[in-house]
Amino acid sequence: KTFSSINEISKRILTITTAESVIATFSAAVASAGHYVAANVRYMRFTNKDDTNFITLTFRNQDNDEVAIKLDAGQSFMWASDNSGGMVDVFNATQDADAASDTALGDLTNIQADANTASCDLEMFIASV
Repeated sequence: KTFSSINEISKRILTITTAESVIATFSAAVASAGHYVAANVRYMRFTNKDDTNFITLTFRNQDNDEVAIKLDAGQSFMWASDNSGGMVDVFNATQDADAASDTALGDLTNIQADANTASCDLEMFIASV
């Protein structure tokens, strides 16, 4: 897939410890280091650079819904956003009901990460319009 009008990329390698911490935030405000305009983000890729340990990535939306993804050693996770809305109204998570039937999708507000047993390097690549 080609993403037209990409005018900003952020590529960072972060050391992820065993203590969960926020690695990126998303809002309607102006972008700065580690902070992204949710509506402008078109593509995100996370790569666990470690050869042994996994990293847990936790995505949170404006309703405090969370989705946790296990990113095993040497693996990548990609998220291509909504074509026109970026990370606005992109996911819902629910424990008690069918998430697919609930159309109340929320805006991504932050991403947290923690390593399972030892610190790991994580490559984070985010492209925005």
